[in-house]
Amino acid sequence: MAGPARLLARLRDQRFARYVAASFGALAVDVGAFLALLALGAAAAPASAAGYSLGILAHWLMSSRAVFGDGVAAGGLARARQKALFVISALIGLGLTTAIVWAGDRAAIDPRIAKAAAIVVSFLATWLLRSRIVFRAPAPLREAG
Repeated sequence: MAGPARLLARLRDQRFARYVAASFGALAVDVGAFLALLALGAAAAPASAAGYSLGILAHWLMSSRAVFGDGVAAGGLARARQKALFVISALIGLGLTTAIVWAGDRAAIDPRIAKAAAIVVSFLATWLLRSRIVFRAPAPLREAG
């Protein structure tokens, strides 16, 4: 399926739509903190990292309840593993976000524009990781035969 057609098919996917909504909620937390920290005089890259970190917490709460509720591990070691994978996916997104904002700042690009580019890249990376690894449905048990 071609790029735009694939995107439209994903937009029709209810789970993807819920992920987009959860991402907007987390993004509001992220960008709100980022802009507040910039207004307080913080450097762009640390402000971006702090905002993203707050967004991670918001995203876990929304993702584990409203997006991937049927894929959340019941508890114990499986749940701890899933949370660790979620944090790893978030740290990958954080690394991408911070690096893109830092590079934009070094290139004298408005940090808000760099942050916008970072949002797109981080969103796509974390969606792929979370939908295919973190909240992947467990493989069905095979009968011995």
